Amino acid sequence: MTSTLHPLAVPETYNYIATFLTLACNLDCSYCINLHEDTTGGRKRILTEHMTGEEWVAAIDRIETAGSTPITLQGGEPTVYKEFYHVVSRVKEGVQFDLLTNLQFDPAEFARKVPRELFSRQAPYAPIRVSYHPGQNKIEELIPKTHALMEAGFRVGLYGVLHPSFKDHILDVQTQCLKEGIDFRTKEYLGVFKNEANGVYRYPHAIEGLFNKYCDCKTTELLISPSGHVYRCHSDLYEARPAVGHILDPKFRILDIFKPCFVYGHCNPCDVKVKTNRFQQYGHTSCEIEHIRELTPEEEARRAQGDNGVLPPGPVVWKRDARQPVEVS
Repeated sequence: MTSTLHPLAVPETYNYIATFLTLACNLDCSYCINLHEDTTGGRKRILTEHMTGEEWVAAIDRIETAGSTPITLQGGEPTVYKEFYHVVSRVKEGVQFDLLTNLQFDPAEFARKVPRELFSRQAPYAPIRVSYHPGQNKIEELIPKTHALMEAGFRVGLYGVLHPSFKDHILDVQTQCLKEGIDFRTKEYLGVFKNEANGVYRYPHAIEGLFNKYCDCKTTELLISPSGHVYRCHSDLYEARPAVGHILDPKFRILDIFKPCFVYGHCNPCDVKVKTNRFQQYGHTSCEIEHIRELTPEEEARRAQGDNGVLPPGPVVWKRDARQPVEVS
């Protein structure tokens, strides 16, 4: 099937392309953004099936990006995907990657197996962005590993989340890294800490999980899950709600339009926070939302059956392992 895939044009308005190779991770951060909706079930709650390495290569090769938009490899931790090196070594010439990682891999193996040109994009930030999580990975190991990748010719930056419980420590580490010539940047903590929402959001109460409302929503991101399903937002992806399509479906096209949503109020912070775009210009939000209102009885009934607003009206159910909604006979 993958041999018949046509190029998939990404709208120029799209700011981000994310390939979630896996949602598995070798760390266990209590504040992980993947688990925003419900941290009690742990990471096993969000794990899903995976495409093969060859399927990922086909998926990436069909993507036609607009301008300088890279394809970001992320997760979870993308490098624990068992065919990570197969994917990055087999994609078509000209692909530009970014990598979000916790750098628990061997830098020497990475430098040996990964072509430098895949991560050579010139941008205001490094293509390889390493996250430091106190108590999970060790800064004493990350700094020499970062230097090793830089010496091998890769552009690398370190990032730390300004979580209220270790904000001062992150700032101290930033000072240390900058003295050593490592680009260390901070990110605001997103989520609820001690019953208080942290972060700057364009839409009030969208992340609090206290209600379900209707809205019309339009994304600026192409989000591809480990199973290859394409989602309109991070919240739908992490919660395995119905997808808008599958990246290996020859008929799939990106529609740059507003789509109905039945679960406004359960947004992921990534989708509604005010942040910088890929040009590092502040004021961008991944999703544009309008027409927020109460659900009608019919919409609430559909939501109760698992419809997030994506499924067509009628007797249709969503199966996460299917590439199309399945009609009920």
